[in-house]
Amino acid sequence: MTESPGANGELLDVEQAVRDRYSAASQQVEPQLCCAVSYNADLLKVLPQELIDRDYGCGDPSRYVQRGETVLDLGSGGGKICYIASQVVGPEGAVHGVDMNDEMLSLARTHQADISQRIGWDNVEFHKGRIQDLGLDLEQLEARLQQQPVATAAAWLQSQSTAAELRRKQPMIASDSIDVVISNCVLNLVSPEDRRQMFAEIFRVLKRGGRAVISDIVSDEPVPDALRQNAELWSGCISGAFLERELLQAFEEAGFYGVEIVERQAEPWMVVEGIEFRSMSVRAFKGKQGPCDDHHQAVIYKGPWKRVTDDDGHVLERGAPMAVCDKTFQIYSRPPYAGQIIPVPPSRPIDPAAALPFDCRTGELRDPQQTKAGKQEPQPGDKKQNAQKPGGLNLLPGDCCGPQDGCC
Repeated sequence: MTESPGANGELLDVEQAVRDRYSAASQQVEPQLCCAVSYNADLLKVLPQELIDRDYGCGDPSRYVQRGETVLDLGSGGGKICYIASQVVGPEGAVHGVDMNDEMLSLARTHQADISQRIGWDNVEFHKGRIQDLGLDLEQLEARLQQQPVATAAAWLQSQSTAAELRRKQPMIASDSIDVVISNCVLNLVSPEDRRQMFAEIFRVLKRGGRAVISDIVSDEPVPDALRQNAELWSGCISGAFLERELLQAFEEAGFYGVEIVERQAEPWMVVEGIEFRSMSVRAFKGKQGPCDDHHQAVIYKGPWKRVTDDDGHVLERGAPMAVCDKTFQIYSRPPYAGQIIPVPPSRPIDPAAALPFDCRTGELRDPQQTKAGKQEPQPGDKKQNAQKPGGLNLLPGDCCGPQDGCC
């Protein structure tokens, strides 16, 4: 049981409040559980109206999914986003949905065969589990507990050992197995006490270079304890809303980089006691961990800001060839930085075995001699390489003009 303490000392069972609300919403449409979201109409054609009507979200993270990827949807509910993602990733991709609500899982699975036939492939799998504990498959645990019912303290302790064994030997979602984690208005339903573990689990399951794209409800002011003890407001995505900056900070603290707001609702979805609640979508990447080796690379920040600082403390000056390690160079060469950075490779490739450790947070400028495009080692048979023009000018590789050519 996950509880959230209130100012009067009473405890709200957050998971039970959410479970009750969404169990009812799986049977009857609850308009207050969602805000207006525009989806690709073509991708909705294969879905029965029941799934469309009983989808509760505040964004569309599936638009950031790419073909061939392995996708994990946290709090997959009736499966709408999973089936949309299935069409986007294609038959070579895969989609996993995780939800702890039996009724929602039943709704998602009921239509799976028909939807898969309409799409042309079946690459979706739904799991029963908690999004803050992606290693434990609750259906596997329930099967074990049916064989060994918990009636004593000793049996309860054994059930904890069984759960730990399942996480270790048969994880629901394996480490480093997912290209992109998506979620649609679900993270705010998790108790604050479990959120650090939840972000750690998102980080764990992502591949290096993978990303999380999360749509959720945020607030412009802290939510007071009195509202946090309201079961209806909590299960309705209000009481558990992240403070805007704290949602981004949670990704940063979990080890992500390139954290950015990709969408933010202009007008609030709801105002409660003067606090504005709105939808916001955030994208964050995994992969900044690892050694920093010097391969004589540089990056030039294009602007328009005079200087910027990344999540690792690297300060980039506009227009300056900043010296960076190979890991940072590779990161900057990919989204979300690629469009803002000019990567400058070394004049000669560096053997990784010979590369020296390098701290690129010192703000050091790269020596131009290490990145000059025309500075190459002489190649056998290449008579033009490093030839000299009159006046001592170096010829670039492929230069058509030389003293012996008579062309100028």
